[in-house]
Amino acid sequence: MKTDIEIAQETTLRRIDDIAKELGIDENHIEPYGRYIAKVSLDAIDEERMKRHNLILVTAISPTKAGIGKTTVSVGLALGLNKIGKKAVVALREPSLGPCFGMKGGACGGGYAQLLPMDKINLHFTGDFHAITTANNMIAALLDNYLYQHAKDGFRLKTILWKRVLDVNDRSLRQIITGLGPLTNGIPTQTGFDITPASEIMGIMCFAKDIDDLKRRIGNILLGFDYQDKPFYVRDMGVEGSIAVLLKDALKPNLVQTTEGTPAIVHCGPFANIAHGCNSVVATKMALTLGDYAITEAGFGADLGAEKFYDIKCRTAGLQPALTVLVVTLQALKMHGGVAYQDIKEPNIEAVKQGFWNLDKHVENIKRFGQKIVVAFNRYNNDTEEEIEAVRAHCQELGVGFAVNNAFAEGGKGAEELANTVVKTIEDTPSPKLQYLYKDDDSVKDKIEAVAKKIYGAGSVSFARKAETQLKHIYDLGLSGLPVCVAKTQYSFSVDPKAYGKTDGFHLDVADIVINSGSGMIVAIAGNILRMPGLPATPQANNIDIVDGKIVGLS
Repeated sequence: MKTDIEIAQETTLRRIDDIAKELGIDENHIEPYGRYIAKVSLDAIDEERMKRHNLILVTAISPTKAGIGKTTVSVGLALGLNKIGKKAVVALREPSLGPCFGMKGGACGGGYAQLLPMDKINLHFTGDFHAITTANNMIAALLDNYLYQHAKDGFRLKTILWKRVLDVNDRSLRQIITGLGPLTNGIPTQTGFDITPASEIMGIMCFAKDIDDLKRRIGNILLGFDYQDKPFYVRDMGVEGSIAVLLKDALKPNLVQTTEGTPAIVHCGPFANIAHGCNSVVATKMALTLGDYAITEAGFGADLGAEKFYDIKCRTAGLQPALTVLVVTLQALKMHGGVAYQDIKEPNIEAVKQGFWNLDKHVENIKRFGQKIVVAFNRYNNDTEEEIEAVRAHCQELGVGFAVNNAFAEGGKGAEELANTVVKTIEDTPSPKLQYLYKDDDSVKDKIEAVAKKIYGAGSVSFARKAETQLKHIYDLGLSGLPVCVAKTQYSFSVDPKAYGKTDGFHLDVADIVINSGSGMIVAIAGNILRMPGLPATPQANNIDIVDGKIVGLS
């Protein structure tokens, strides 16, 4: 079969203004970035119209090195729905350059279920991530300058919380010292870099409703504490307006298309292991406005992305999903059933059954939120019918829907079974009102423990001294009503990335807590999770090239 980028390069793209016209978007709300990409004004969102449409979340069982294919299924479902005569729009997250040049090589789906133009989306796209990186680092530069210029007045911060970011996997930047050299170089400070998706600016972009809300949220960013434990915010420097200027264009969602020329909206939000892992609220609302069915996804497994989608995004934005699609693959089930990575492509029905515990746990978790579930079996060419039927039979026992998705190989035609199952489920038994895992007025500790124990299966939770200090600040600042975002490994329910088997009863230690008062969430750092990834021994960058004017190596 052809590679993803070969399929993408051979696909004839439609002009983006034609796609916008079909969606009913006023031409005054479109800002083209070339022939095949456009920014869409927030004025295209219709709150009343979107309430009549159906929101579908795509999530997955715990991912493995073999991948799960959530984006492929999300795009495929949109293709399948349009194929059976429904009006569907998919709203997805933007890829990060870090994993594109590190482990993944791309994040636009695969085969005949891709977002296009995939090379531009995977690389610099419309510059949203660059704007977020610049805005984040401009705050860092302005803070350093403020401290330098006001040192003579006796102003100092005992604790500086703000770090710089870069959309590159670079372990050497995790911990650094700035301001070395002569006094004119600033005040020497121990600091570090996170990757851009972990920036609070990314979270703010995901939740901001408009420019005024963007400025308010930027102004609320907590930068540190002085020696009297008084908080110091961006608004105290008076620069929230100038930072918003850097982000005004990036705030608009991006309109692109799929391999079958159907509309897709792509905007912000990757990494559910170190952030909340969902695309922007305005992008989701735009998809709900424009399509009878809006498909969105949340990062990694349902324990991370789906929980954060329900408890943070839906709670904050007042969204109500009609259905959740849970993506499953045989290869992932086999790994969770104890098969070594190099053997997961071999038929092994017993290993598949041994891996059902992972599927069962995610189904149980999603049902906690009151969601109706359809399991999407993402098919690979080496899957056997016997193994597929075993998964189908198990889903029947669980009382959840099941459909095979073959969009990777067949595009929309290969997703018709999934599309029909989704439509029938929504029409016959749509999800009731969303049930959150915790209440707004629960303590922060209780919220974190609820996620750890009820979703991950932790037996106990502890808080390091650094986390306890931040908890006190949270209560002093009146921020205890915010939802929590647990940052932990995506490969296991526990904090051990190599624990593929059952982990119920494990201990979860909260090493630190990050106060995101601008984006509106409390981030709990669990275990040894890193907010600046490193590159693998053989990064995907080794395979990316440009040959005869064409990019190769992206997937």
